[in-house]
Amino acid sequence: MKKSKLSLLLVLSLVLSMFLAACSGGAKNQGTDTGKNEGKDKPVTEESKLADKQELNVFESAEIPTMDSVLGTDVMSFTTLNAVNEGMYRLDPDQKVVPAGAEAMPEYNADKTELTVKLRKDAKWSNGDPVTAKDYVYAWQRAINPETKSEYGPYFMGGKIKNADAIAEGKAKVEDLGIKAEDDYTLKITLERAIPYIESFITFQVFYPQNQKFVEAQGADYAKDAEHLLSNGPFKMTKWQGPTATEWVLEKNETYHSAKDVTLTKINFNVSKDPQASANAFTAGEVDITPKLAQAAIIQQFEGSKDLIRYQEPSLFWIKMNEKNKALKNINIRKAIALSIDKQALVDDVLANGSIAADFLVPKGFAFLDGKDFREGTNPYLTMNKEEAKKLWEKGLSELGVKELALNYVGGDTETSKVSDSFIKNQLETNLPGLKLTIQPVPFKIRIDREQKMDYDLLFTGWGPDYADPMTFMDLMLTGGDHNKMDYSSAEYDKLVKAAQTDLSAKEQERWKALQDAEKILIEDDAAIVPVYQRSVNLLINQKVEGFAHHAFGPDYSYQWIKILK
Repeated sequence: MKKSKLSLLLVLSLVLSMFLAACSGGAKNQGTDTGKNEGKDKPVTEESKLADKQELNVFESAEIPTMDSVLGTDVMSFTTLNAVNEGMYRLDPDQKVVPAGAEAMPEYNADKTELTVKLRKDAKWSNGDPVTAKDYVYAWQRAINPETKSEYGPYFMGGKIKNADAIAEGKAKVEDLGIKAEDDYTLKITLERAIPYIESFITFQVFYPQNQKFVEAQGADYAKDAEHLLSNGPFKMTKWQGPTATEWVLEKNETYHSAKDVTLTKINFNVSKDPQASANAFTAGEVDITPKLAQAAIIQQFEGSKDLIRYQEPSLFWIKMNEKNKALKNINIRKAIALSIDKQALVDDVLANGSIAADFLVPKGFAFLDGKDFREGTNPYLTMNKEEAKKLWEKGLSELGVKELALNYVGGDTETSKVSDSFIKNQLETNLPGLKLTIQPVPFKIRIDREQKMDYDLLFTGWGPDYADPMTFMDLMLTGGDHNKMDYSSAEYDKLVKAAQTDLSAKEQERWKALQDAEKILIEDDAAIVPVYQRSVNLLINQKVEGFAHHAFGPDYSYQWIKILK
């Protein structure tokens, strides 16, 4: 396929930065670390002793939008919450779900619609209060309460936790939610139906506990900065001035039940939106872990280095098309846009970082049934075809009664984002005569706000899975869903996805087929979104850092197992 001139010019330019989406992962990380961080996998022995100073310096490419676990919607918030708080269960370094605030894995009734969870009695908040079953009940009820305006509460609990839908719709009381404190350290969770992925599901951050007395005492100030937070996890936040802060500090939480197993005493975070500056700081020894690097020229500088860690992650990035715009309500216009981008040129010549072109929604190497990848048995959807795109474009313009079309495109504010968005702009304007695309680069928090308010025509976004099942992607686009936010609606798509959530939940093969059919409707038949690529992660990590864990779903990373070697 012939590459565009712009894509070739960008080979050594700044390219796509880390676009954060709601969470990240998969039941098992199918990617491979192609760089070897020797300190990372080496046990601490008498021969490899700990450094005197157990302090880690980390760069991130975005600010933290919120530290309220019931309001978080992005991986930056989730990863930080994972460090300073914990729920009943968490992911270990091998992607296994293991007890955290709980003593053991759940006990089930006969049809697996009730879970009994015994909580550990030595868990405490950073102010010394015990973490009890009531803290979980309060947080879950707060998340589903319509007055809280949580996005993840209704999205995560709806159709899964007993009475969640009715409460979200104002038809039942929050006290009716299917979570009860049997005593101070016993939780009873009641589901609408058995959920095959329930254990990975309840590791998610919206299910973390909250201290009712503390939250209500802070009122509107709760979680606005470090002084208005409590921790029950491995670390506590000692410096953070709120969502616009470009630096924050975590320190070891001495009240944590397993504090003796946490070696790090301090983690210093700074936001760096310039990947070359991040790489330079790493080389100068000023930072131990960089943000995700998507710049080909920078990555090439470290190819073969033991400092470079690369792995494929199950995160997908795509363009949303807001159908409240009359032009984008037109199926021919949407299909023309979908067929106009040379995704292979983007990943090969621009990104050049191991990412793969995506003509699908559920990632490769993420979901398996009887050993078969979800992608097996499906075909690529709407691969690039400039001639067909032009025909559909002209047909769509004719149906709209116009000869030209002007659209805005909301992208990121980092230098790398700006360049990758320029590549997409060039592709669309070159292949669709009469299109004028205005790029609007905005900070991450503002992009989330614009998406929520549907204040865009086209918007580049992404998603990493929240739990180990294809449904974590497929239910995003349900009619009226909290993550739809583009006015897309398909009765057939809704029917298939909801069947997979309900009647087919115990019929694995039929459920799989229903989800594959729904994906085809979404991407090929309706062209509701334009998948662009599945990301490969490239990080620079100091070889003295041992125990860094990246996750397949939920938070990107865990820091609690890290040790700094001499």
